[in-house]
Amino acid sequence: MKVSVLIGGKAGQGINKVSQIISDVLIKQGHFTFNYRDYPSLIRGGHNFNILSISNTRIGSHESKVDFILAMDKNTIKIHKKELKKEGIIISYEKFKDLGINLNIALAGAFTKILGIEKKYLIKEIKKELNNPESIKAAEKGFNSQEVKFNLKKQNNKIKIISGSQAVAQGAINSKINRYFAYPMTPATGVMNELAEKQIKNKFMVFQPENEIAVVNAALGSSFAGANTMIGTSGGGFDLMSEGLSFQGISEIPLVVYLSSRPGPGTGVPTYSTQSDLNIALRAGHGEFPRVVIAPGDPKEAIEKTNEAFYLTNKFNCLSILLSDKHLAESEFSTNKKPNKILKVIANKKLPGKSIVKASSYEHDKFGNTTEDPKIIKKNQENRLKKYSQIKTEAKKFEMIKIYGKRTSKKLIIGWGSTKGVILDAIENTDYKFLQILYLMPMSNEIKKEIKKAKKVVLVENNLTGQLGRIIREKTGIEIKNRILRYDSRPFLCDELRKEIRNKLK
Repeated sequence: MKVSVLIGGKAGQGINKVSQIISDVLIKQGHFTFNYRDYPSLIRGGHNFNILSISNTRIGSHESKVDFILAMDKNTIKIHKKELKKEGIIISYEKFKDLGINLNIALAGAFTKILGIEKKYLIKEIKKELNNPESIKAAEKGFNSQEVKFNLKKQNNKIKIISGSQAVAQGAINSKINRYFAYPMTPATGVMNELAEKQIKNKFMVFQPENEIAVVNAALGSSFAGANTMIGTSGGGFDLMSEGLSFQGISEIPLVVYLSSRPGPGTGVPTYSTQSDLNIALRAGHGEFPRVVIAPGDPKEAIEKTNEAFYLTNKFNCLSILLSDKHLAESEFSTNKKPNKILKVIANKKLPGKSIVKASSYEHDKFGNTTEDPKIIKKNQENRLKKYSQIKTEAKKFEMIKIYGKRTSKKLIIGWGSTKGVILDAIENTDYKFLQILYLMPMSNEIKKEIKKAKKVVLVENNLTGQLGRIIREKTGIEIKNRILRYDSRPFLCDELRKEIRNKLK
């Protein structure tokens, strides 16, 4: 069973609240949901919509057509009527426009009735979230306005809803973070907000300096002093941090960076999604120095991989970059799986106050003194390269890649990051194999083996040039010419991707 509903209106009308209430009711009935958020760069007004997909099994994407539209204004019907399935239903704001700010709650009530869920579960959720008589009356009015069209039976699943931003924040807390520095930039701001809310309870500090240059430099000072430190930004802010990343490379002050991509160049499309920042994650900064780049594909992995980033950074005093995007950061996923056991993060460096410690942006000897001696320079360069090999050996303890689908299949799909959910949905009930790449630097040697075993290979990426394909070619010598790329700042849609994959692999 799969049902999808588009909830649309103006910014400020409570679209996210409708999605949240419906999702919370559904997961407590044991059903899985996936909530996609679409909104322009406006605080109020404009046209916003969510697509909430509902299933009795795991779901991680949405499709091009919907079963229902909950319209909070006339514009929603005008824009999205063409996306409604032939037998689809529009629940209009017209019946409830006298309810004012509780219009959204009435629509939540109407849709709950259509799904065949008892009213008491809806009212319980509204009391928990809003707890005012007017909201309860609105929910009842909406509920009583509809007839049951489905009869969703309670499933025996214990499910949790979590966004990518919440997951990264949880991974940082699991890693015993001490300091988080960031300057607000969509879509990375979600992690800063999540951590700021939880800092007192978990005894760490979130600080917002005046800009991204200050962020990275303050973070390096914090880490040098012994604090377990992380920073966060999106592409434009990451550009400004590049010099600081090079300073990290030569000073070997441990640093974890959360990079949540949005379409560029420049300011780009601030509130939409892309996978176009892989290049800068792998290359940003001058000179040659080791780094880790990890791209989780869902919130469970975001919790685990954030923890792994802290672990590797502290073990090797290196730079770790956790690469995400708006689609992963702000979509809300449901899961019944628990993350892996938390890794203990242990610092591996001398601390000021306990001994004399120097950190320099210049090439230096073992005591931290500036040097231009060619023998020392050569040795230092080789040691930095050697560290990369050590990191790769250590990373093999973790899941650097994952394989889904039919493991013996000769038809292989390769993807990374937020494309995971839609690829898994698109290959359901097929004989395809999906290779998910989680570690982009270092990369697993298993990738080349998997590609060589396949007769047909297709690359799926949310960018213009196939950036993962380029790094695979660099590391393996194999060029993947068969590609499905989307670069209009929107994520792949499950039904459309399914057709494209079939065409490419037939």
